[in-house]
Amino acid sequence: MSTATHHAVELRYATTSDVDAIADASRVLLALEGSRGTVGVRGRVREPALFRDALAATLGILASDLRYRGKDRTAYLAYLMKQGKRATAQIWEAQKAFLEQSLEGDKQADAVLDPLLTVDPDQVSLEVFSRDESAYARLSFDNSLFEGREAAHGSTFLDVPADLLAKVDRLRTYVPVSLEAHVALPARSTEQARAPRNVEVPHAWLRGFLQVQSAATLPASTCTLAPIDLYNLLFALRTRKAKKAPRALRFELVPGAQPRLVLEPWELVLECHGPKYQGSTPAVVRTFGRQRLAALARLLPHAQGVRVQMLGPGLPVFWVIDLGPATLTLALTGWTESGWSSAAAFDALMPRAVPDGLAEKLRNRLRTEGPRTFEELASGTDAPKEAVRAALQLECLRGRVLYDIARGTYRPRELLATPVDEAVIRYGNEREERAHRLLGDGGPGAGEVKLTKVHDVVGVGTKLHGEVVDREAVRSFFPSFLLDLEGRVREASCGCPPYRRSGLREGPCEHMIALRLAYARQRAQEEALRQTPKGRALIRAETRSYVRRDESGQEQVYRVSLDGKLVSVEWGPRLGEQRHQRLWFDTDSEARTAYFTRLESLAAEGFIDSVGGTV
Repeated sequence: MSTATHHAVELRYATTSDVDAIADASRVLLALEGSRGTVGVRGRVREPALFRDALAATLGILASDLRYRGKDRTAYLAYLMKQGKRATAQIWEAQKAFLEQSLEGDKQADAVLDPLLTVDPDQVSLEVFSRDESAYARLSFDNSLFEGREAAHGSTFLDVPADLLAKVDRLRTYVPVSLEAHVALPARSTEQARAPRNVEVPHAWLRGFLQVQSAATLPASTCTLAPIDLYNLLFALRTRKAKKAPRALRFELVPGAQPRLVLEPWELVLECHGPKYQGSTPAVVRTFGRQRLAALARLLPHAQGVRVQMLGPGLPVFWVIDLGPATLTLALTGWTESGWSSAAAFDALMPRAVPDGLAEKLRNRLRTEGPRTFEELASGTDAPKEAVRAALQLECLRGRVLYDIARGTYRPRELLATPVDEAVIRYGNEREERAHRLLGDGGPGAGEVKLTKVHDVVGVGTKLHGEVVDREAVRSFFPSFLLDLEGRVREASCGCPPYRRSGLREGPCEHMIALRLAYARQRAQEEALRQTPKGRALIRAETRSYVRRDESGQEQVYRVSLDGKLVSVEWGPRLGEQRHQRLWFDTDSEARTAYFTRLESLAAEGFIDSVGGTV
């Protein structure tokens, strides 16, 4: 494999992880990789049921793979051919798909890293990344969960054989249970010596794993739910199946009020019973990938609290489940396999300017002083807080620092023996790298990307048109596509050779990616500028949606649009008949003043801006 796209890792295990169960006791034996010195932990578990369910849920997330796989019809088509049926072309296609899928599964098994186990002075944690790279989980056990705890601090990989989840699932909790996880775990007499295993980890896998760490450091909208709220959500998802888009889980957050969960497309409202939302501004946040929350069902008997942190469009959503002496943090990635959302999301995760030596200084401080909050780290340096945050974000991307969302602290944690070069995982593929070149993000042959038209289609999505000047190709291209309500791409077109050859079958071309990135950056700049009088003066056309739900659960929606000298208002119940109003003004300035006055009055009446906070 090419060293430009993969990172080579050698794993050495003395034995295989196992569960040793006898009549009066059970031992969970976890084999650790031994190239990083002595690392491990042992002790008797005080709450065996909690330990079993939390560990089984985490291993279940590791094994989960929700990617679509078509049915294999090879055997049936071969039977048709033997019967003289004309199915030769179909057989070849089915055999080809079957072989590709089989080989892909073999490569996938050797192309991901094993779970990472970290032993800290105050806890032991296990990090996993799902097979489809859509869910990240970190399970931490406090010292209070173990009796007679003995530990050797550090980080290393954990061996997870295929049958470990089933064995953990069969743990008997009415007998004493102990944990033994270390590199010197003795091999069983019937087991042959294990040879080293070489893993070629794709940079795309490292990129997905590490950008979750980087995203955890960003500001977020946070709300707290009661365990019964999570139960109601999982029950509603289990008893319903959405047959049309959008399939989002919508959070309605109003300061001083308890959060509401809304399931689309049924518009099913779940009133929450946890603490009131403590944010300063109201927000409507839409998240996707809700079916992956089924992995949390097993933890409901032990859950004492649920905290949800939502970052922004295309970024992960973190679910922190408080289990008392244990905590599970589940991050659901907000991107899809097409790479559209991930390209825009990872663009925001790359830290900007970092002073020389600051990142290394902060990491060494964490290694000597232990876990520290951001304020504690910032107070010990002369650098501005923005630079400190960027340096910590950079160390997270290098895999040498972990941000513990549950406790709000940074921890030293080495993913690999050598730090990951952030430049290697900067781009997901060559097309994304060329897209950044077109945007002028470095490298020769910089181009120019213009958004020529942004059309917001009600209930469908956003239609984008642009012009990309590719100086390397000495011509201009005019890509366009529709971003639907779930962030997927429809009705795409471009005049470049890759798109004319295969359309979207090979993924989006660099011109579409560049247009998507330009749109994301423009949105971020507009949201920052529109908070200032100078920025508002630049706005010529804009549409905002405001929503409010009354005591009966009925949702009222106001849609206000500014287009030059015209202000349009559309309002009414979400699922009912809408009313319309158009106001013409003599100048753009008068229309703009009336537009923002209407928005401010809606906010004063308790309506929530559902555009600025939408994920």
